[in-house]
Amino acid sequence: MAEAPKGWDRNQMAARAAQELEDGMYVNLGIGIPTLVANYVGDKDITLQSENGMLGMGPFPFEGEEDPDLINAGKQTITELNRTAYFDSATSFGMIRGGKIAAAILGAMEVAENGDLANWMIPGKLVKGMGGAMDLVAGVGRVIVVMDHTNKAGESKVLRECTLPLTGKGVVDRIITNLGVLDVVPGGLRIVECADGVTEEELRASTEATIVG
Repeated sequence: MAEAPKGWDRNQMAARAAQELEDGMYVNLGIGIPTLVANYVGDKDITLQSENGMLGMGPFPFEGEEDPDLINAGKQTITELNRTAYFDSATSFGMIRGGKIAAAILGAMEVAENGDLANWMIPGKLVKGMGGAMDLVAGVGRVIVVMDHTNKAGESKVLRECTLPLTGKGVVDRIITNLGVLDVVPGGLRIVECADGVTEEELRASTEATIVG
């Protein structure tokens, strides 16, 4: 019998991120794994915001029920709720810059032990634009990053210092990866939780950043 894979898959990471949300919160979901969080909100009274002008996103539609006019910031089809509101980008970014959004759940290419975030470009590669991430990390109350712990070569993406252009300095509060959950604290990162089947030693060995405690 094959051994069960260690760690969380994309959906389990999204479900773990959804546990961070509390009733009454307004939350922005970034592109990639964070968009899956909408499927795991459950009965919580959470209002999801998309920076392209939507407040009150529902989960992803079932196959055959997609509406091409309803998309999130990542151009994926989504659903609306009976309380959904629509508005222009100026109003959307007014909410973000005005501190009205409690939390952002974002993807990342790299995160540093001091909370620096790199998630908008790789030098030399074509980029469609920086999107809303820079405004989000500067304007929301809490930034949670959800990403794979290592790249395809097995190298840590949780670093002492980011090597890619920064989205924001010292902005990340919590990191959720396929190997576990880490908090940014004075002096480095603190392990909050290990993913299914992952030991603390394995988590430490896969992390370049300083782990304290």
